[in-house]
Amino acid sequence: MERMRWDALSLGEKIRSGEVSVKEAVDAAYRAIEEKDAKVHAFLTLTREEAYRRAEEVQEGIRKGLYSSRLAGVPIAVKDNICTRGVRTTCASRMLENFVPPYSATAWELLEREGLILIGKTNMDEFAMGSTTETSAFGSTKNPRNLEHVAGGSSGGSCAAVAAGEVLVALGSDTGGSIRQPSSYCGVTGLKPTYGTVSRSGLVAYASSLDQIGPIATSVADCAALLELLAKKDERDSTSMDRSDLAGIGETVREWSKTVGEQEKNLVGVRVGVPKEYVNEHVQPEVRRAVEEAAEALALRGAEVESCSLALSEYVIPTYYLIACAEASSNLERFDGVKYGYRSKEYQGLHEMYKKSRSEGFGEEVKRRIMLGTFVLSSGYYDAYYLKALRAKALIKKEFDQLFSRYDLLLGPAAPTTAPKLGTSLQDPMLMYLSDIDTVAVNLAGLPALTLPWSEDAAGLPVGVQILADCFGEKKIFRAASCLEWDSKRR
Repeated sequence: MERMRWDALSLGEKIRSGEVSVKEAVDAAYRAIEEKDAKVHAFLTLTREEAYRRAEEVQEGIRKGLYSSRLAGVPIAVKDNICTRGVRTTCASRMLENFVPPYSATAWELLEREGLILIGKTNMDEFAMGSTTETSAFGSTKNPRNLEHVAGGSSGGSCAAVAAGEVLVALGSDTGGSIRQPSSYCGVTGLKPTYGTVSRSGLVAYASSLDQIGPIATSVADCAALLELLAKKDERDSTSMDRSDLAGIGETVREWSKTVGEQEKNLVGVRVGVPKEYVNEHVQPEVRRAVEEAAEALALRGAEVESCSLALSEYVIPTYYLIACAEASSNLERFDGVKYGYRSKEYQGLHEMYKKSRSEGFGEEVKRRIMLGTFVLSSGYYDAYYLKALRAKALIKKEFDQLFSRYDLLLGPAAPTTAPKLGTSLQDPMLMYLSDIDTVAVNLAGLPALTLPWSEDAAGLPVGVQILADCFGEKKIFRAASCLEWDSKRR
């Protein structure tokens, strides 16, 4: 096996049939990393020794029938804020530069149990705070499609690894678009599931009410297959839920991903809304045209497509950043230089150790968000800012409820522009925050959403489109996304 030339489901099938060994799949992943990652910088830590040991175990387990998953033996990359037992987990921060967790996140435990092979941990914005993977303490990840441009963030390393062909599937986390936006920038497929579908146990928290782990892959089918393995109730996470009693994604996804049946391509009766605020004059023309073309493609499949309005869209950015930063301020309080993580080498007294450890251990963007969050939670400002943000969040959810009483799906871009050049976003933090305008509302409302590649701009950079559904609507998303994926490849 010379290279990663299939999607993950196809590779898994070839592994089960004996056409490709697990070791050959691991070999191909590491060869691709050796060829490309010096320039792309998608990975922070590689797990070569453990990967080859596990390859032998999984190969024997497949032979004995111990692994039945369609993805058994497939190499995978994991974002570096998802804990992996015995493997360095840094959150791309000096604060956790040498942290090796004694436990694994439930999400990774589930995949390891099904025989997927961990290739390495991917780069990200520090503590997931950023939209370009440039706030990493260990250097920026580059966009494989154009190394002068960002990969997006905060899951830029995972998306770049898939886009570069270093792996076929990866895990990311999405707090305000951190899977979907870099997926659009890099030209891959990424899914943010309904809040609570995937356990957050072992995910280093940024904003607990918004964070969600999700799959990144080269195809919709691979995302769906990976989500099947991840969507499990977890007693270690009080917000996780049992999806098995809902109209299951599993059977439908298996039928579709195996056959890509034409019967699944009929969208007659599906109602699709296109919020006009997502395709206004501030959106890059190629991005706006991609959404319009995708809407036409859905209409040709029989869907009823019409323009609609998300009137509260102007409030989603301030609402998101107030809530996210407030929760970050609380969650990152634990990094004090006492129990684990970075500790300043020179200090006098306990309080100076706290201040110097946090000042030296955290990067500028993380400190900026901690300060904002601490401010809005402080006495005299809690009611004026934080409580108002929570009320706005409830109103945004109510507006989505009203939209989904009329529509099955919403369609829009994952970002107002294609990937910007390296360095441009960090010059103006507000510009970076505004790049999240098309994604953060999904997290505030706890909705599922998927980004898939559709076209390219004049410079050859990928343009993705985003499909949203009501809570527990992943099945609807997969069905429509499969149509767009099929049509985009035929264009």
